Amino acid sequence: MLDISVIILTYNEEIHIERCLNNAKKFAKEIFIVDSFSTDKTVEIATEMGVKVYQHPFKNHSAQFKWGLENLPIKTVWVWKQDADEYLSDALIEELHNKLPNLPDNVNGLTAPCLRIFMGRYIKHGIIPLILLRLFKYKYGNVENRIMDEHIQLSQGAIVDLKYPFYDDNLNGLTWWITKHNGYATREAIDLLLTEYEVYENLVVNSGEHASAVRKKKLKYIKMPLFWRAFAFFFLRYFIRLGFLDGKEGFLWHFLQGWWYRTLADAKVYEIKKICHYDKEAIMKYLESHYDIPVYKKLTNVNMGGVKQPYKVFVPFAIRSLEWRGGRYA
Repeated sequence: MLDISVIILTYNEEIHIERCLNNAKKFAKEIFIVDSFSTDKTVEIATEMGVKVYQHPFKNHSAQFKWGLENLPIKTVWVWKQDADEYLSDALIEELHNKLPNLPDNVNGLTAPCLRIFMGRYIKHGIIPLILLRLFKYKYGNVENRIMDEHIQLSQGAIVDLKYPFYDDNLNGLTWWITKHNGYATREAIDLLLTEYEVYENLVVNSGEHASAVRKKKLKYIKMPLFWRAFAFFFLRYFIRLGFLDGKEGFLWHFLQGWWYRTLADAKVYEIKKICHYDKEAIMKYLESHYDIPVYKKLTNVNMGGVKQPYKVFVPFAIRSLEWRGGRYA
């Protein structure tokens, strides 16, 4: 096995966890699950498969993964961040076995393309594969402190791109998906507001060229008019980028994820702005009182896998109102 620890965040993932763990066992020396007190058989299945499970209250993905980096007994050089509904292709696993032992010492991170499967169909058209930094040296990596769209970042070192993909393949039904994305839309709305008013330090630092490009596109997206931008995004994906070639599943994916979800996020942005009479200070106070997102402070030392490194980010003190409750974000 490769000198890799896999960290998997879970909450009620019994439908995915066996597939995920069997996949991780093909390449990882250690597997750790950080569970948010699942009420299904997630912990039971993982324990029966010989995987270590640690439980910790969930605030948001960034905080949960950061807790894992700081508290898990990680002894490997490398860490792979994996969601429970994801799995690596056999080609990517073979590529890791061939490439990882021969990397130059200055390489501290590797990116891989993430491909989407929706309702059992690979979504080939309309979207550009995400190129995500998922494998990194433990002492040089950390996760952005963001409510949404957080990336792994390196304190130093080079990043190498892997050729072969891993898959995002959620097996839950549409009702679950819609409930989940309603919660995501709340987080997305807050993220859009914090980004628009420059509460965040918005540039992605040392997460790979693709992550930086995606963040820059999001900054352009924010400057477009509410609601129109969601429609334009759907039109781009479904018609210009040929999303219609993926059949009914492709239509549902681009309509729901590209238009409906983003329109819902814009509606929540509009609601907050209207309540606060479009006043920035009032909006910040509203976010503080309703979502427990108070003053942000700039940190100069962020824990990178147990080693403090100079690093500038903006981080919320707490985001308690966005905790995961009963399969949804409250």
